[in-house]
Amino acid sequence: MKKLILALVAFVPLTIFAQDFKAVIEKHREEYKADFLKNSSSPLQKEDFEYLRFYEPNEKFKVECKFVATTRRNSARKKPLEIPTSSGQTAAYTKFGELKFEIDGKPNKLAVYQSLRLRNLPQYRDYLFIPFKDLTNGKESYGGGRYLDLRMKEIEGDKINLDFNKAYNPFCAFSAGYSCPIPPKENSLKVAIEAGEKNFVREH
Repeated sequence: MKKLILALVAFVPLTIFAQDFKAVIEKHREEYKADFLKNSSSPLQKEDFEYLRFYEPNEKFKVECKFVATTRRNSARKKPLEIPTSSGQTAAYTKFGELKFEIDGKPNKLAVYQSLRLRNLPQYRDYLFIPFKDLTNGKESYGGGRYLDLRMKEIEGDKINLDFNKAYNPFCAFSAGYSCPIPPKENSLKVAIEAGEKNFVREH
């Protein structure tokens, strides 16, 4: 009887924590949808939201990463990197650093970039960008890859949490006519990231 009581006590907090995590992700997704309605160049209207699909929130894909800076964080002389886009043009970024983490005990790595255009805007100066591909692309998720955003202030020492449950599609997944950065080869993961946004189910 004592063991049963201890098991129940241990189970309840874990259940509550899982519910809290799900609520956080669901709130994030509602905010994500709301942002489309605020953006004058948005490819979606409210009536399009019924075609959005997401994986169920999964804490397995919220991972602690080791952050390795490629250059000094405050350096204004980082070498520009021209990332190809879906329109055939390029977008200028700098490689800000790398994130090293494990999924199912296997090591993975993603490069983190900073937009040169956004770096010049005070409100976006600390924004970081992670375009990536994984083994779900072209199947359950958009074939062109997905994106994650970070803020510099989220990096604590050499640690940061990366939540793939917040991975989202580029505008190109919803409509033609947009210029979307294509994830570089170094950001192609050899694992299925079954978290975040799935394919948009309305044809365009």
